[in-house]
Amino acid sequence: MTQTTPTVGRTGVSWLLIVPAMALMVIVLFVPLSASFYRSISTPTWTLEHYVALFTDGVTLTVLGRTVMTAAIVTVSAFLIGYPYAYLMSRVGPRARSLLLVAVLVPFWTSVMARNFAWIIILQRGGPVDSFFSFFGIDGVVLYGSVWGVTVAMTQVLIPFMILPLYSSLGAIDRRLLLAAQGLGSSPVRAFWRVYWPLSRAGAMSGIILVFTLSLGFYVTPALLGSPQQSLVAQLLGQRTTQLLDFAGAGALGMLVLVATLLLVAWANRIGGSVSAIGAVATTGTRGR
Repeated sequence: MTQTTPTVGRTGVSWLLIVPAMALMVIVLFVPLSASFYRSISTPTWTLEHYVALFTDGVTLTVLGRTVMTAAIVTVSAFLIGYPYAYLMSRVGPRARSLLLVAVLVPFWTSVMARNFAWIIILQRGGPVDSFFSFFGIDGVVLYGSVWGVTVAMTQVLIPFMILPLYSSLGAIDRRLLLAAQGLGSSPVRAFWRVYWPLSRAGAMSGIILVFTLSLGFYVTPALLGSPQQSLVAQLLGQRTTQLLDFAGAGALGMLVLVATLLLVAWANRIGGSVSAIGAVATTGTRGR
């Protein structure tokens, strides 16, 4: 009895410590979401017409599909750039690793508006990108005002969110596993694919989920670098709330995006969860020796 009482007391104190965080989440997240959902089904009367309109207006699904495609391209591009970069960070010495880490963190220290206006200068007509292609005889490569320009800028902004989880995962992998696989006759490529990649998939999945979900809700970069004819979901939400004053329709669209995002995250976690557990057991077991 005397040994269990302190444990129960510590458990109660631990739960009390998360009460402020939970209260903040309820105030700033769940209450607005609940109000938005309530408005979407109660304006002007109790109805689901706002949700039905999302699938029949001919605009919402097109914009949603464009947003998902853009987010997927941004995620794949960030992964293809971020994985080799994170692998290099895990291989170099402490000094070089510090320099590479600073290069990753620089975007966090720069104003979002400053970065977007810099991309306007780079991508506009007569800018560095247009001049580069004109040098090779390819004229009219103006990415400003297009989905491709938005994709390039979003990739640059979000790539740190891919590199940091990858580096955390790759840095924890014991490289003796690769040496053991090669010692057993496996080629370097096969050893990487069968040993190293499965252990790093948990970090890769974390980065993919993070970048993809952030891409779905990006507003500033598409608003400044894109065009109204090729708008994304965040721009459509802004238009419905600030210009059309269609708060019920905007709430229904927000709920649709939220549900779609949660389903994608749940699916990705289901794929990456077992891999994460296997990788943790394999790495811990190897280090224990």
